[in-house]
Amino acid sequence: MTSKFLRVLLAVVVTFTFSALAQTGSAATPSAAPASPAASNAATAPGPITGTKVGAINIEGAIFGSNEGQRDVAALQKKFEPKQNELKSQNDELDGLKKQLSTQQDKLNEDALANLKKQIESKQKLFDRAVQDAQEEFGTQQQEIGSRILNKIAPLIVSYARDNGFGMIIDTSKPWPQGPVLLAGEAMDITKPVVDAYNAQSGVPAPAAGAAKPAAPKPGATTPKPATPKPAETPKQK
Repeated sequence: MTSKFLRVLLAVVVTFTFSALAQTGSAATPSAAPASPAASNAATAPGPITGTKVGAINIEGAIFGSNEGQRDVAALQKKFEPKQNELKSQNDELDGLKKQLSTQQDKLNEDALANLKKQIESKQKLFDRAVQDAQEEFGTQQQEIGSRILNKIAPLIVSYARDNGFGMIIDTSKPWPQGPVLLAGEAMDITKPVVDAYNAQSGVPAPAAGAAKPAAPKPGATTPKPATPKPAETPKQK
C-alpha cells in the first residue's frame, strides 16, 4: 500500500457503497421498508402509478448527496481518523525498514539480513490485515447509513413519480456496462428534486459553508450486499 492510498483511505473506501442497495430499494419499488409513518404514508397514499414518462435517478448520489448522508458520512470519516493515522504510522515504519533493506543489504551479514527481511514480512502481514479490517468495518458502518437513508427516501421517489406522471424510474448509479442503462439525458434526471424533498422532510441542515464534503461514491463501485458484506480488496503493496 502506498502512502498516497493511505492519505485517501477513507475517501476511497466510500466507493464501496450502495449499488446493491439501489437494486433492493430501487426508485420504482414501493415495497421498500419505510422508516417512519410519514414515509409509509407517502408510499401507500391513494393513486396508482399510471404515468407514461421515463425518469432517471442516481440512488447513490441521492443518498450521499442528501444533507443527512453528507452529515453522517462526515461523522463516520471523523470517527475513523485515529485508525487512519495509526495505519499511516505503520506504513511509515514499513517504508523505513524497506529503505533500510534497500540501502544496507550489501553491508549486512547473512543473519542480520535474514532478520530484517523477516521483520519486514511480519509487519507487512500485520499491516495488510489491519487495512482490511478497517476497510470492512468502515464499509459495514457506511452501509448501515445508506440502508437507513434509502428506506426513508424510497417512498419519496415513488410519490414523486406518481405526482409527476412517471411510469418508470431507472437507476443510473452505475454506468454502462456495469449497469443496465446505456444512456440517460439530464432532462430525465430527478435526483435533485428528490434530494431537495428529502432534505425538507428530514430537517437536517445543509453542511456549513466552507466545510469539506465527504467523498461521494463513484459510479461503478463494487458493492457488497447489505446482509452479507464482503471484505474489501486490499491494494497491492508497492
